[in-house]
Amino acid sequence: MSNNTATRGRVGTPRRVKVLNYTVMTLLAIFFVFPVAFAFAGSFKDDAFVFADAGTLQGLVPTPFVGFDNYVAANERISLVLAFRNSTVIALGIVLIGAVTNSMLGYAMARLQWRGRMLIVTGIVSLAIIPFEALAIPLLYAFAEVGWLNTFRVQILPFIANPFFIYLFYTFFLNIPKEMEEAARVDGAGPIRTFVRVVAPLAKPAYASVAILTFLFSWGQLLWPTMVTRGESVRPLPLALQAFQTSPPLQWGAIMAFVVLMTLPLLAVFLIFQRQFVEGVASSGVKG
Repeated sequence: MSNNTATRGRVGTPRRVKVLNYTVMTLLAIFFVFPVAFAFAGSFKDDAFVFADAGTLQGLVPTPFVGFDNYVAANERISLVLAFRNSTVIALGIVLIGAVTNSMLGYAMARLQWRGRMLIVTGIVSLAIIPFEALAIPLLYAFAEVGWLNTFRVQILPFIANPFFIYLFYTFFLNIPKEMEEAARVDGAGPIRTFVRVVAPLAKPAYASVAILTFLFSWGQLLWPTMVTRGESVRPLPLALQAFQTSPPLQWGAIMAFVVLMTLPLLAVFLIFQRQFVEGVASSGVKG
């Protein structure tokens, strides 16, 4: 009898823990999803009803439904389409160029041997603790001297090389067996071909992690665009939202339309790369 009780206890305890874990995760998901769902519903409501029934499930129902009027109104006052395009160009530029640059630098430090290599690695790790705000003013003067203000270049170039991402790639490449690269060289592959055909495909989790974190950072940039842009031609979405909500009249439906356009791309990028991102976090935890 006691053995059966002990067996039920051993079987039942993990089930209760699992139920508790799923309950907590569900509550957290609701907590984080509710503001996004509220903004999405508000973007299709009349201004007078955006905050009606706020904090309740009824507030998630877009009634009265006004269609895409708020998106049209936002685009008429401040070019929503142009701002969205600018943010997309800037974010993709930083993500794509940065992924290539940071991964190649990380690979070079992981595989090439030269005197002072560990000193360079230590210096890169040290640079990761310096906040961008400490470098913003010198960078502003430097780009002003070369006449690059109010361009896409000035919003992309400062964020391509990132010490944290370089170190992330460096640690990931250290754990890739060298035998695979040596086999590729025996088959006649040069360093670039070995990196592209052998090493880079194995680093998909690292690339996914870097892509998500870089896109998250670059999509929400506000300080630097405020300093280096003038007018709407290259102004990104966060700066357009700031200009919109500080100029009368205050249209909450249109503001919610801005919020939706700022949030949906982030969700899309995470959903696309979530599997590789989780694998990258898990592998980093195991190897770390």
